[in-house]
Amino acid sequence: MTVHRKILTQHGFVDKDLLTYPYEERGLQFGDGIYEVIRIYHGDYYLLTEHVERLFRSAAAIKLTVPYNKEQVYHKLAELLEINDVKGDAKVYLQITRGSAARDHVFPDTEPNFYAYVQDLPRPLTELKNGVSVITQEDERWQNCYIKSLNLLPNILAKQEAKEQNCFEAILHRKEKVTECSSSNVYIVKDGKIYTHPETNNILHGCVRSKVKTLAQNLNIPLIEEAFTLEDLQTADEVFLTSSNAEVMPIISIDHKQVQDGKPGTKTISLQKAYEQDAKIEQDASIFQVQ
Repeated sequence: MTVHRKILTQHGFVDKDLLTYPYEERGLQFGDGIYEVIRIYHGDYYLLTEHVERLFRSAAAIKLTVPYNKEQVYHKLAELLEINDVKGDAKVYLQITRGSAARDHVFPDTEPNFYAYVQDLPRPLTELKNGVSVITQEDERWQNCYIKSLNLLPNILAKQEAKEQNCFEAILHRKEKVTECSSSNVYIVKDGKIYTHPETNNILHGCVRSKVKTLAQNLNIPLIEEAFTLEDLQTADEVFLTSSNAEVMPIISIDHKQVQDGKPGTKTISLQKAYEQDAKIEQDASIFQVQ
């Protein structure tokens, strides 16, 4: 994936090859920071308001000062796309750390480090059409997963294990209760109803997750925010996950066992269609083109 050259920092736009940080950067040494990944379709942000609101919630949760107010963030992010002449499908990675200072666990008296860059991101069309396989893993993360922090090592290990088993994702669980995936939210469909873990501190309150609640309501599909179990996963009529990168992704296999007939389910397909319409994805880029 191509990274566009101009990166937004708290000191203006910098060429990506010239951007450096001191070795005593708290994001590097402590994971002391937060981030967002914002989807772009045909040059326009999708769910931008939801991402910016979550950015400020995460900052408040770790007592981190964002160097811009919300309106300034919107303006800067618009400038980022304009200066990089972004026209296609992409994503913006935005990160804020507590800054650079002599290594000490207590907060330093220094300005935060802020940067955001654009990376081209093609849609996962094959996976959306055919569905993906996943594994299950014990959820070993901390108790404040609602904060979109840089502390992602347990997520990385779970995702790597999935890759080594030729799978797309890892569904996490605390004992028998399913929470979410390593980098996405997860749902089951049973008897025409959608179930997903409620918005507690144990999951990330996903922006696409919030949109799916609205889409389900518009489609008259009941969505119940209630934790389900590993056993429920195995007996579900449909299983799917959502994220900014994955959209509404059908899951067709769990721990190498097929989900029902091994094909994307009707409720999942309906939600993905509604997602494409809401994101204003052009017909020639849809996975539902008439053949």
